[in-house]
Amino acid sequence: MADPTLSRMATRPIAPRRWSAEGLREQSRSLMVETPVAIVFNGTTVAVMMASPQGIEDFAYGFALTEGYLRDLAEIERFEVIAHDKGLEARFWVAEQAAEALLSRRRAALGPMGCGLCGIDSLDQALRTLPPLGKGVTLDPQEVAEAPDQLRAFQPLHDQTRSAHAAGFLIPGLGITFAREDVGRHNALDKLCGALLREGIAPESGAIVMTSRLSVDLVQKSAMIGCPTVIGVSAPSLLAVETAEAAGMTLIANCKAGRFDILTGADRLKLSLPETKT
Repeated sequence: MADPTLSRMATRPIAPRRWSAEGLREQSRSLMVETPVAIVFNGTTVAVMMASPQGIEDFAYGFALTEGYLRDLAEIERFEVIAHDKGLEARFWVAEQAAEALLSRRRAALGPMGCGLCGIDSLDQALRTLPPLGKGVTLDPQEVAEAPDQLRAFQPLHDQTRSAHAAGFLIPGLGITFAREDVGRHNALDKLCGALLREGIAPESGAIVMTSRLSVDLVQKSAMIGCPTVIGVSAPSLLAVETAEAAGMTLIANCKAGRFDILTGADRLKLSLPETKT
């Protein structure tokens, strides 16, 4: 049968508007495509990972071995990739002895560090329905543009190791109020979300600022606590943009060097500059 991943493009073009001190300009760029991939053994899903939809067999085999689900490729009796509307299933059929070991492994399994969707065992859960987002706050573009530089002051672990991500909270008029760091970007965001809720700070009173690319799981996490604006220094995936737009979220990417790209929700920005086309 034909490989169902071959028809899924690795990138797709978009046309965001870029803000700088000179005005708004239309841009043309491509985004990485991100899709849920369910890893399935003998009909049981052990994990759902977000991945590019190319080389799924290599990905599935590597994941199965490096995570200890399989000890040897000889344990695999059959493998197939099944395409669904919401993602892909990488299906392994393994010998009975290997399947028994897999069941034990699954009971004790913990998601690998840095994975945003580990432990989720269905495609529907990976692309879950998000709660409605409130109006939130209106942000000044200059304050948005300066947010990543402000966040640098809250990154002592990164200063020491150059390998830590950070998630910060931007409040209009106050800038970055506090932040959390972790080796994983998902972990850093989880820490920030927990801190906001424990401190009694309303997530809709500001914006989340990330030092990483904006994947769909970061959009989902932010929406789940009710924060309607997310800012990242790098590019988002296409699925992150689509998810943010469907949720009514403001998604801002490539925020660095005094400029940023507005992907969704421009109404939460004070855009008084004229828009120009390149």
